[in-house]
Amino acid sequence: MQKSRDNRIVVVSTVSRQLLRARDLADSRYSEPLEVEDMARAASLSRSHFSERFKAAFGVSPHAYLLTRRLERAASMLRNTDYQVAYICMSVGLASVGSFTTSFKRAYGVTPAEYRRKHPPAAARAMIPGCVARFYGRPEHRTFREDS
Repeated sequence: MQKSRDNRIVVVSTVSRQLLRARDLADSRYSEPLEVEDMARAASLSRSHFSERFKAAFGVSPHAYLLTRRLERAASMLRNTDYQVAYICMSVGLASVGSFTTSFKRAYGVTPAEYRRKHPPAAARAMIPGCVARFYGRPEHRTFREDS
């Protein structure tokens, strides 16, 4: 808290920083068994208060945000690898292939297998040497300091 010039107490917003920390956690650790409670803990808020604030700030619930990140990564893996759907499901932090398929179809309009058929591997379409593409690819590392 700070005092303004006319001695009114002004609460400096740290919630946005807390929410960004939780969102960074979801972005960097989507493949781990991460739950909304873990995100709320990273933001130092109760689960219900965190969910309410997160939805107000980002327009989606924390669970929907985390699921979207996982499905985006799964879609990328379907396009760029030949891994089995079950392996992709587990590697993005989801435990049930059935739930994964249902969520994927709801988000993309097709099952993971149909998505893969519609999107051939990127290597077949690429005109850029693989070493260059890997160099400029987005690194996968944690983006915030963990307080453990």
